[in-house]
Order: sequence, then C-alpha cells, then structure tokens
Amino acid sequence: MSISKQTIIRPSVLQKGDQIGIISTARKISKKELGFAKKTIEGWGLKVVFGNNLFEEYNQFAGTDLQRSTDLQQMIDNPAIKAIICARGGYGTVRILDLVDFSDFQANPKWIAGYSDVTALHSTLHNLNISSLHSTMPINFSGNTKNSLESLRQTLYGNLISYNFPRHELNRIGHTKGKVVGGNLSVLYSLLGSNADIDTDGKILFLEDLDEYLYHIDRMMTNLKRNGKLSKLAGLVIGGMNNMNDNTIPFGKNAMEIIAESVSEYNYPVAFNFPAGHIANNNTIILGQTTSLTIDRKNSNLTFY
Repeated sequence: MSISKQTIIRPSVLQKGDQIGIISTARKISKKELGFAKKTIEGWGLKVVFGNNLFEEYNQFAGTDLQRSTDLQQMIDNPAIKAIICARGGYGTVRILDLVDFSDFQANPKWIAGYSDVTALHSTLHNLNISSLHSTMPINFSGNTKNSLESLRQTLYGNLISYNFPRHELNRIGHTKGKVVGGNLSVLYSLLGSNADIDTDGKILFLEDLDEYLYHIDRMMTNLKRNGKLSKLAGLVIGGMNNMNDNTIPFGKNAMEIIAESVSEYNYPVAFNFPAGHIANNNTIILGQTTSLTIDRKNSNLTFY
C-alpha cells in the first residue's frame, strides 16, 4: 500500500519547564479529580495550567459551549502553552468545534491529547493537516498502567515509540505503512458527512469503543463501509472494544467478529488487541504520523517514525 502524500505538520516536542494546559471540551470535572494527574505531569518536569472555565458546570458539561470553546481558544492562541491535554471525554466536543478559530493554531501548532469524545477534535485537526495524540486523559491517570502514562510522557518529549502486542485469531497477516487516523468508532460515525469527516484512503485506521450494543457496532461498520471508508485502507488496527451489550435475542457475533466480517472482502493487514482505548493500558497513538504496521503469526508491531 502507498503512503498518503498529504503533508502532516508535527508539533514541536516539549522541554522541561514548559507549560501544559488542561481543559475540558466535554463533560464537567472537579479539581479533586485532577489532583493525581497534576502531580504526575509536574513530576514529568512540566507546569500545569488549568483553563479559566475548567471547573464551570452547565448541566453535564464543563461550562457552556462558549465557555468550553473559549478555554480551547485561549490555550491554542497562548504561545506560552506548549501542549494541551483534554481532561476527560463524555460528550460535548463536537458542539464547540465551529466556535473555535484554528487559523493561528495552523501557523503555530502544539500537541492536543485525549481520546473518546476528543476524537471529534482529532478529526478536525487531521483535516487541518496537524498531528495530534490519541492518549489517556487526566481523569484516567490514577487508573492507568505505568506503560500508558509513560507512552504519553515519551511522546510529548519527542521520543519515538513502538508497540508489540499479542496476536488475535482474527488478525490478517501482512506489512504496511501509512498515516494513522481514527479514534472512537461512535464519534467517527457521528462525523460522517460533516467538515470533520476524515479521509481514510491509503491510511491505517484505528478504532476503539465502549458500552455499545453489538447491532450498533454492525450498523456503524456497515455505514463506514457504504461511505467508502474501509475499501482503500492501508491497514486496520482495533483497540479496546469493551463492555459491549446484546439484546435478549443475541446478535450472534462479538464486536471483533463484526469488524472482521465488515472488512473480509479487502486484503490489507488487520490487527486486533492493540493496547489503546477505554482500558487501563491506554497507550498513546500519534495520529497523522507515518507508521509501520507488521502482523505475523506470533504478534503485531506498530512503529511510529
């Protein structure tokens, strides 16, 4: 498979003493819930700056759409802030995308990190040709594995990362290269047809999800397929598909089997069991960056350049 020729901007690496901003683009959060993460990030040699509206509340959200978008705008426009980590997911990021001016950010990009609902922001940045980090978030730090946290620290400081992960019986063996795109399946499904919809041609698509009905996994994968998002991939990587639900009359397949069936007519490599998503060992993925994916009979490897 050929690598997409689209040039993706990679933000600058961090230096010790740099300021890192924490905001919430979605659900509300308390200062107490961020205590462990703040201490951890400061232990990495970085200075934590909370968004001005971070602890505001508006129903389930961390403030109104305007307050959340203002925090994001201020963080991306402030040259002293060298990276931004979204505090948590939930729902709400898509509501603020059109309220943010990314023009200065395109000229002066910085890392934005998070996962789950933050997929909406990652997809927007991908369409601006800017790389971002699919990673754990502060709300999860206390429950994350050492490897998960270390993968984020290493990536922020510019160290190249490579992952070996166990084989899965549904894997499709092969080797490929491509830029990684994707994130949460439900969010990607919700973005289809919008200006945050992503181009998957020639790329390695990463998917993860949590707490969905199995028939809905099938619905979403079928929709991606019918929209041409699966036919021209360089490869497919599947992370955590956790806590799935079924109806009284079983769907008949688990999430992994549904996904494998959705791409059965294509011949690119497919790897299940990647350690990322709604799991404790949620490792960092550099979205938009060229990656090598190798799948053999014993294990799989994903290496970022």
